[in-house]
Amino acid sequence: MTTTALLLTGTRAHERRRRTNRERLISAGAMAALILVVVMALSPFLWALLTSIKPFRAAFTNPPTWIFTPELDSFVDLWRGTIFASVLGNTLLIAVITVIVALAIGAPAAYAFSRYAGVVGPIILLLAVVLRTIPRFAVVLPFYEISQALGIFDTRFALIAALVALNMPFTLLLLIGFFRDIPVELDEAAMIDGCSRFTAFTRVILPIMGPGLVTAGVFTFLIAFQEYLVALTLTRTNAITIPVFLAAQKGADDVSTYQTLAAASILLVIPVILIAIFARKYLVAGLGGGAVKG
Repeated sequence: MTTTALLLTGTRAHERRRRTNRERLISAGAMAALILVVVMALSPFLWALLTSIKPFRAAFTNPPTWIFTPELDSFVDLWRGTIFASVLGNTLLIAVITVIVALAIGAPAAYAFSRYAGVVGPIILLLAVVLRTIPRFAVVLPFYEISQALGIFDTRFALIAALVALNMPFTLLLLIGFFRDIPVELDEAAMIDGCSRFTAFTRVILPIMGPGLVTAGVFTFLIAFQEYLVALTLTRTNAITIPVFLAAQKGADDVSTYQTLAAASILLVIPVILIAIFARKYLVAGLGGGAVKG
């Protein structure tokens, strides 16, 4: 091998090492930034968790007390001394029914939008998206007036109807992407075999839409479970949800309630964490599938 060839080989090896070192440095920087973001995002939750399990005297010391014997008194007081249990059950019920109704309406509508080309469909979908972008403050007052006029104010029915209506554009957009990923030939093959359009939809298309339905259902559940403004406007006592319950508790002027509020915040987050853990496979598959096409 000539001297020139050796120099070229050495230069290429040196460039590869430099490129590898640069890539490692970029990866390390990205990992450090990601860890910092995760720590910042989790710090309020971890602080609330520590506050909820500390003894009362150790919860408000300055500087903070890091070594203590965990206690669950705040959770016991929350469960036995307040209406948190009934409010949590009401919130879960409202969120679950909202998901069922939203998917029952949104899935056929999204299927129709994805299969039938025309002028009216895109216009309706555009109007739905525009309505979704309107601030909540501009739409909750009409819902309030309507619920008062119909005599359904402070009922689960009014709150579920409002949540379904407000979140339907998002559900439609999400499901349309999944339906468009399914070849039209499947519908045609099913109808050639004797299925009607509705039978083809229910027996052939919907089973394939499992990840998409789970994804849309999870996001709808999370939105309904954590909604505050709509629940605050349409409820008073009978149908209040967890966010409204937490906001109504004394806290700013009563230190004794801080630990109870921290415990309530932790219990509010637990269902979300469980959903993220058990539905992560469907979420990843669903989001990946829906992102292939518009």
